Amino acid sequence: MHPAPPSNLVALQPRLPAGVVATDTAEWQRTIENVVRNVVSIRFCQTCSFDTDEAITSEATGFVVDAELGYILTNRHVVCAGPFWGYCVFDNHEECDVHPVYRDPIHDFGFLRFDPKAIKHMPVAALELRPDLAQVGVEIRVVGNDAGEKLSILSGVISRVDRNAPEYGEGYNDFNTHYIQAAASASGGSSGSPVVNLDGYAVALQAGGSTEAATDYFLPLDRPLRALRCIQEGKPVARGTIQTQWYYKAFDECRRLGLSPEWEAEVRKRCPKEIGMLAAEIVLPEGPAEKFIEEGDILIKVNDELITKFVRLDEILDELVGQDVKLLLQRGGQDVEVVIRIGDLHAITPDRYLTVCGAAFHDLSYQYARQFAIPPAGSFRFDGVDKGWMLESVDNKKTPDLNTFIEVMKQIPDRARVVVTYRHLRDLHTMHTAIIHIDRHWSKKMRMAIRNDTTGLWDFKDLGDSLPPRKLEPKQANFIALETADYAAASDLVRGFVRIVCTMPIKLDGYPRPKKTGFGLVVDAEKGLVVVSRAIVPHDMCDITIAVAESILVEGKVLFMHPLQNFAVIQYDTSLVNAPVKAPILSEEPVRQGSSMTFLGFNHNFRVVMGKTTVTDITTVAIPACAAAPRYRAINIDAITVDTNLSSQCGTGVLADEKGVVRALWLTFLGEHGNGKEVEYHLGLATAGVLPLRMLAIELNLVHMSQVRIMGISDTWIRRVEEENKERHQLFMVRKVECGHPAVLEEGDVILSINGKVLTRISELDVMYDNEWLDMVIVRNCQEMELRVPTISAEGLETDRVVIFCGAVLHRPHLAVRQQISKMHSDIYVAARIRGSPASQYGLCPTSFVVAVNGVKTMDIASFLKEVSKIQDNTYFRLRIITFDNIPYILTMKKNEHYFPTIEYVREKDKPGEWRVRAYEGGKQVGDGDVPVEAMLEAGEFVD
Repeated sequence: MHPAPPSNLVALQPRLPAGVVATDTAEWQRTIENVVRNVVSIRFCQTCSFDTDEAITSEATGFVVDAELGYILTNRHVVCAGPFWGYCVFDNHEECDVHPVYRDPIHDFGFLRFDPKAIKHMPVAALELRPDLAQVGVEIRVVGNDAGEKLSILSGVISRVDRNAPEYGEGYNDFNTHYIQAAASASGGSSGSPVVNLDGYAVALQAGGSTEAATDYFLPLDRPLRALRCIQEGKPVARGTIQTQWYYKAFDECRRLGLSPEWEAEVRKRCPKEIGMLAAEIVLPEGPAEKFIEEGDILIKVNDELITKFVRLDEILDELVGQDVKLLLQRGGQDVEVVIRIGDLHAITPDRYLTVCGAAFHDLSYQYARQFAIPPAGSFRFDGVDKGWMLESVDNKKTPDLNTFIEVMKQIPDRARVVVTYRHLRDLHTMHTAIIHIDRHWSKKMRMAIRNDTTGLWDFKDLGDSLPPRKLEPKQANFIALETADYAAASDLVRGFVRIVCTMPIKLDGYPRPKKTGFGLVVDAEKGLVVVSRAIVPHDMCDITIAVAESILVEGKVLFMHPLQNFAVIQYDTSLVNAPVKAPILSEEPVRQGSSMTFLGFNHNFRVVMGKTTVTDITTVAIPACAAAPRYRAINIDAITVDTNLSSQCGTGVLADEKGVVRALWLTFLGEHGNGKEVEYHLGLATAGVLPLRMLAIELNLVHMSQVRIMGISDTWIRRVEEENKERHQLFMVRKVECGHPAVLEEGDVILSINGKVLTRISELDVMYDNEWLDMVIVRNCQEMELRVPTISAEGLETDRVVIFCGAVLHRPHLAVRQQISKMHSDIYVAARIRGSPASQYGLCPTSFVVAVNGVKTMDIASFLKEVSKIQDNTYFRLRIITFDNIPYILTMKKNEHYFPTIEYVREKDKPGEWRVRAYEGGKQVGDGDVPVEAMLEAGEFVD
């Protein structure tokens, strides 16, 4: 295997930089005028990660090679190894749908088909393929269509026709073929562009290039021409293999590998222009050639015919699939003659995948097998956040192939936990073992997707319903005992902590992670109530696993989520837990600055750490908002800081006094997104929390006396502040007013008192929780005013209805959005979008609002569903969108129900943690829905 390629070597991406040749002769200009009518811009999606390709939305180029039947030649990585959907744009900007009819298992070419009758306003012609005209010294033009907007033409001269295929690193790579190299006039190109000569013939297909040198790499057209003829005649494109990668090596290197002088002389005599021969680079284990060919062998003859070119070797293998072939090799200067049975290359190229438990599985492809020198059959992997894993066993049962894996998975009930062993392609030496949680409730169906080259679609087949969860039995366990002479209450405090794993099936409410692990504090051992940070449990569309004593695993459900103070209350079934869980005593006395405490928490390794500390500060904090994707953050709270380094290491813990009474919780606070990562803060929160019934829809900022004097606060009020709070001389200013409610307070107002009490501590704002109206004295624009301010209900603030439409995740704007935006445009907020979906392809961006469908106002989810149900599948429709920054625009999209059906999730009332799932097709409900696998792959991972 060759070393990784330099970073400047890349597969050409769909966009073609402008490089129009201004000095072309009249002959070239006439040629270009004829060629451009055949060149199309291809806009496409791969809807699901598959084999070496990620789910993607992109643009590329192709050209018509059969105008009557509607065949377009382009690159394999455009036709896609996995599910494809897209359309092409002709030179006159007419559009029509295309679908794949063939993608080569190895070489970088494939064919799309369109309906020639759909192009009504220009004649459609085809380029003739002439691979024989690609010769050194030939002047060429690379004609690309830059996203259907403008023509871009690169000029060059062919400098080599015997280059080995370029390597782009891990992923798809062409091999066992020569490539053509040209010194082009620009450093880039367009995937799938035709390379034409002066006579207007296509002599090569553009495929790759160097970003640092004016060099492009073109695929010869010998094999595309042969495949095209088979397709035109309605014949299968037979492809043979002996599972060996060959490399074209110069004669000097061949001599070092053992080529005898006699054979070198013979080859030079019969092929005087030849400069090298084919040498075996990789021979796959368990393949047809494993016992017959060794790495470094020089290929001399095939069936008594001298072979020095990839093209002729391909021709022989393709013609004799399933038959024996005789090879003459040179190994260490000795002739070796072997007979090998040619295998079917299509048989080791996956054309199906299985979706189950939110992951995609398929047979290991020849592409990956070649890269890592492992058998291409009998193994499979799953795609997800960490792709490339090959499963060896599930639930203590061997899974040597995909069919066995299916049978094993059919026997595992929902919510079961099973042992999985697996290896990674990059580290096959190491066997990994993990416990996974089987999800057959968000992802109920086990489905097989099978490629259909007639329709161009992947057909889905359900493989049976999931088994119901097993009835859980009570388990017994004991907590660890901390032997600490300095703090006797430590062991009792540990008995109050449980580990929590929260897994989210889709991205909601702007939360950036698919899974979060942390700890929670049991506050009622009899009822199984646990307090946990909202940075760990951000919403209740999730699966919660609670580990008691790091031994007993039980499910949890969300009972309550505090809208302001960064904690949630979850519950587990105590009848399943036989362990000495002990809820600590929570103090109702406020913590004071300078108090001595014991800090006990859990570090990044989930280990208990503890130490003596002192409260250094208690102050109102302002957690920065995330402007790019609004998500929950705590506001209007006093945060506690301490002087131990342990506080920065621990996301969960407590501050306790010498008697073991918990004076404050230590929680993780989710902040902004910066420098490519999510910022978290670890701070203390006083335990005297109140479950809110009502609240003020405002965010406050602390202001000091030096500031309020300038803002018009009288000396009388300043003296009252000093008398009321001798530790903190401060007031609070309205920083933000939540939109969507009657605005009595305004941003910039300084609050002096609430219900007659001077507001100098944020905790004094708790009076809002059980009052419908508050009497306030404020200062606005240097004028003192008395206001009667309404509170709002704290119920119904969380997301309770979600729709996935054309790959866009839609729901009512969550609390963070309402807190950050000044005007609510509609109740249809785009929270996320799935890769490879119409939403991704047509640019329906997260954090925007949908306000109309086909000119009809849709201000809520119900009206939106009503209007989109009228839209036929595979037809265009209009959306009126307003961005988070209040910019309106019109977006046109095409509906795709085959890969992206409309799915609705509705939280069940009075049933914590339960959601009803409905699928729609043709505007009608068609039963229970499933979370789209690509949504889960983007959001989550399969292995715990």
